[in-house]
Amino acid sequence: MNLAHLAQSNIRLFGEYAFLTFNDRDYSNVEINRRANRLAHGLRALGVERGQSVVVMMPNCPQVIISYQAILKIGAVIVPALFLLGAREVKYILQNSEATTMITSTRFLDKVRAAVADTNVRHIIIADGAADGAHALDDLISRGEDNFAMVETDSDDVAVMLYTAGTTGQPKGVMLTHFNLYSNAKLAFETAEFSADDLNRRAQDSVALLALPLAHSYGLTVMNVGFLSGARYVIMPAFDAEKAMALIQKYRVTDFAGVPTMYVQMLNHPNFAQFDLASVRAWGSGSAPLPVEIQKVFAQKINQPVSEGYGLSEYAPVVSTNRRNRPLKKGSVGLPIFGAEVRIVDAEDRELPRGEAGELIVRGPSMMKGYYKMPEATARALRNGWLHTGDIARMDEDGYLYIVERKDDLIIRGGENIYPREVEEVLYRHSAIVEAAVIGVPDAVMGQAVHAYVVLKKDQTATEEELIKYCAEQIAKFKTPKSVTFLQALPKNIIGKILRKDLRAMYKIRRLLRPFGARNDKIIHAR
Repeated sequence: MNLAHLAQSNIRLFGEYAFLTFNDRDYSNVEINRRANRLAHGLRALGVERGQSVVVMMPNCPQVIISYQAILKIGAVIVPALFLLGAREVKYILQNSEATTMITSTRFLDKVRAAVADTNVRHIIIADGAADGAHALDDLISRGEDNFAMVETDSDDVAVMLYTAGTTGQPKGVMLTHFNLYSNAKLAFETAEFSADDLNRRAQDSVALLALPLAHSYGLTVMNVGFLSGARYVIMPAFDAEKAMALIQKYRVTDFAGVPTMYVQMLNHPNFAQFDLASVRAWGSGSAPLPVEIQKVFAQKINQPVSEGYGLSEYAPVVSTNRRNRPLKKGSVGLPIFGAEVRIVDAEDRELPRGEAGELIVRGPSMMKGYYKMPEATARALRNGWLHTGDIARMDEDGYLYIVERKDDLIIRGGENIYPREVEEVLYRHSAIVEAAVIGVPDAVMGQAVHAYVVLKKDQTATEEELIKYCAEQIAKFKTPKSVTFLQALPKNIIGKILRKDLRAMYKIRRLLRPFGARNDKIIHAR
């Protein structure tokens, strides 16, 4: 099988329609497929073969989807790269993936040229113009043919290699097969349990805003589901709260998939109430825990629930989601999708009773093939036929999942386990706070102490003493922050996930500088 069949079945099922809208221009599903066929001919003419890696590094645009489809059609491997990465990080991905070709834009050409030295890259393709020593994507498309004989790959062949953020050590290349990605999109879509009437209606009027980066597993799967649902996608190059709300209003968007930071930014935007968001029938959140307070207030403002799900790149990525015809439970990421078997286990992989917190493990058709050229890391993650997620979770009596924390973020103070999210939920309820993150920091007596980083709302004030007292009134004393740092913004990655590793690094720097009377309240900007 080949994942590119999704695009072709989309045409057979729904006929020709406006599949993408970008900068007020519509692209039909037939046009996208035709351009992908032409580019597939162009890539093959350059010598790109089945199994070779092709890195794609651009903001969201139609050329990304065309490139992905073309790479799949020739049986090559898509390697998405976040465009905010530095030259050294790009070089690592190029070297580790052994990529032979890179597709990018003129905006990143200097960075790319610095990165390709001492790699296997033979061809640079520019998607939005021309440059010396590089191929123009439009030229490759113009010289190709409208039809292309798709390479029939094996279901176990790697279709996409996603590089993790590298919270510990170097980033790992997550190998996702054609079957992994197809099954995840198909089963996640079927888990929604749409009736025949719902499907017909959605195929006629469903409009989704794609603000998630297509270089991330979440955005990639949202796009794959679009081939199955017949939705029209309005694409944003990068998320901006005001522009997103304007696009929702303009195009009568019916579906929005986002991350918690997007909801925080929209909710706290001064013009939030001026936009008509009533057309949205489904609000979804994933990639990171959505604070309950944000979920509650946002839902009250729009008079619609926000449905939270859970996933990770190693499961291609959706593991659980709230379902249309089942109750929503506060703080829950819903039920496992069809085909996903989950357990909550202790340190010895023994299954725990319902309600107890432990590591979430999962197995099913979407489980990754492994980490590229990292057999030891693969063996640790895929033990006894189960994917060990590294996330602490619990399951209630009805089978609903609740993500408690990352194992690496757990704070242990005097032998007591403290989950940062529990403290963060309290801070989010404070009227002056827009964002909060909690980390464990060294403590000579207790081993670790709780330290909070907060961002205040515009024109709001609060003191460290006030916030510590506020927390002490609502949670146990040992969970209360011992100290608080105020920032203008929290460090995040491209998808808006708060980076606690950067906060930990910031705290270490601050401690080192303290003897010299220096303060370190600068923000670490995530690349």
